[in-house]
Amino acid sequence: MPASPVLLTVEEMYRADAAAMAGGVSGEALMEAAGLAIAREIGRRWSNGPISILCGPGNNGGDGFVIARLLRAEGWEVRLGLLGDADRLKGDAALNASRWREACGGEIHALTPDLVKDAELVVDALFGAGLARPLEGVAKETIQAVRRSGLPVVAVDVPSGVHGDSGAVLGGDAEGVAAAELTVTFCCRKPGHLLLPGRLYCGEVVTADIGIPPAVVTEIAPQTRENTPELWLDGYPWPRLAGHKYDRGHAVVCGGAEMTGAARLAARATLRAGAGLVTIAAPAAAMPVYRALIGGILTHAGDAPADLADFLADRRKTAVLIGPGNGVDDRTRSNALAALASGKACVLDADALTVFQDDRAALFDAIGERCVLTPHDGEYARLFDHEGDRLSKARAAAGESGAVVVLKGGDTVVAAPDGRAAINTNAPAELATAGAGDVLAGLTLGLLAQDMDAYAAACAAVWIHGAAAAAFGPGLIADDLADGVPPVLADLKRQAHGNAAGR
Repeated sequence: MPASPVLLTVEEMYRADAAAMAGGVSGEALMEAAGLAIAREIGRRWSNGPISILCGPGNNGGDGFVIARLLRAEGWEVRLGLLGDADRLKGDAALNASRWREACGGEIHALTPDLVKDAELVVDALFGAGLARPLEGVAKETIQAVRRSGLPVVAVDVPSGVHGDSGAVLGGDAEGVAAAELTVTFCCRKPGHLLLPGRLYCGEVVTADIGIPPAVVTEIAPQTRENTPELWLDGYPWPRLAGHKYDRGHAVVCGGAEMTGAARLAARATLRAGAGLVTIAAPAAAMPVYRALIGGILTHAGDAPADLADFLADRRKTAVLIGPGNGVDDRTRSNALAALASGKACVLDADALTVFQDDRAALFDAIGERCVLTPHDGEYARLFDHEGDRLSKARAAAGESGAVVVLKGGDTVVAAPDGRAAINTNAPAELATAGAGDVLAGLTLGLLAQDMDAYAAACAAVWIHGAAAAAFGPGLIADDLADGVPPVLADLKRQAHGNAAGR
């Protein structure tokens, strides 16, 4: 079964545990279920052999004791090490340490790097997602020994040293984290399983049902999820049999006088996303280039600051993109403000963001309800001062600006002003190529032009962009992306029709 797209923060996971226990599910039962789930996943992947289980002083360590007891009963040669004194363990962790000793005659060793010698597999049950400080002392030394050994690692919840909310390596010391081949987490994944660099250390992530009722998660109402079609597919603007091109919106792409390739990439992607008509509005001097190289796309020449405002006054124009290849100049600034003032749905990218770096209040004050900003990290830094992980930064930027913010990268985050956020995971490394962002802006524009909700349109565009790139594979350049969209949409349409038939 695919993992739930819902993500729980560390604090929300604590609340889910507490609510489950308040509802009658004991902490003892939750820990037993967690250990059983991990032991089963280990048994599915590895054969009986010598295994070292590294336990911390909290509930993660308690899970480790359950794993040790269950694997010993299956004939595994288990060696268990504990950080700290077993007599100082509390609650369910203490209970399961006693069971390990009594049921198996299991010895509890002090945690040391020597524990991994002669092992064939290591279970990292030292610390979970809530760890807030870097590993140190013998815990760090032991994890470093695991890393040097090259042994396969199974992580309980998250690899020790990775923050569950941000995916950050605590302290920034990558040498202090042992990358897992398998991570088993509980109830729902955490943002840190998806955000970089945490995602690089988790390996395969399995989400285990340990008995927390689904109603508990519903009551918490988490605002973060993985960006999957489930989030936006029901609202995707498929063409209607009785419709025509004018029903599908008329999008406007503002082009520059010199870097014409950016607008051309964006315009083509806008058509691929389903917009009925697309016009490139650009300076008159550039018209020969645009008219010669693009089929199926209209053009509009305009040089004066008022030209775009007049053009957008036509109610049939439904969405506008400003920025790609436009130049960081007064024309771009005026066009961006004119687009925002028009009341049309807007996508602002590239130069349309940078041009406001010294007057961001003018931009934020002009933003209306259906606006999407698509900065990469450099453009983000020119407009916003927020620190922290990418999820927090995208949320803060959306809240400050009033726009949907797409913070682009290997772990692109889409955030809405109301706090909703989605982390994208399907984008391959090949997307790091010139012009890819222009295509993404165009896909977003095409969906907005068809009156799709701004947050849903941004999430859908990001996912489709990643899927098209992944299907193409190595050698991808931006020109390939628009042509890769139709097969992705065909698959999505089959999925959408299957969902509708099943309801």
